[in-house]
Amino acid sequence: MPTQQAPNPNEIANPQSGQLPNIKGPQMNDRDFLNDGLSTCKYLTDGFNVAVREASHQQLHDDMLQILTETYQSARELYNLMFQNGWYKLEAEEQQKLQQAHQQFSGYSSQFPY
Repeated sequence: MPTQQAPNPNEIANPQSGQLPNIKGPQMNDRDFLNDGLSTCKYLTDGFNVAVREASHQQLHDDMLQILTETYQSARELYNLMFQNGWYKLEAEEQQKLQQAHQQFSGYSSQFPY
């Protein structure tokens, strides 16, 4: 009998949709396809960020910026779909840790040259 782990109170997730098989075979399932699409979008946005920033021709810049925007939107839609199906989980951070990080980094603003 498998042991169950205690639920993580900081976990932010939807219940699994139940669409995945219990035993994973070599075939790609819906979650695999969505995960692959999301990974591809992340990879593409990294490259397009550089290309848009470096483009010297205005029309090329504008076209690539439009593609970059659409790719970011596609990534968001894929993430939302995965989250809705319970295939993407987040973990909430404790308020004290957020306050510590804010305090640590807010002091850095005095070092900015502007």
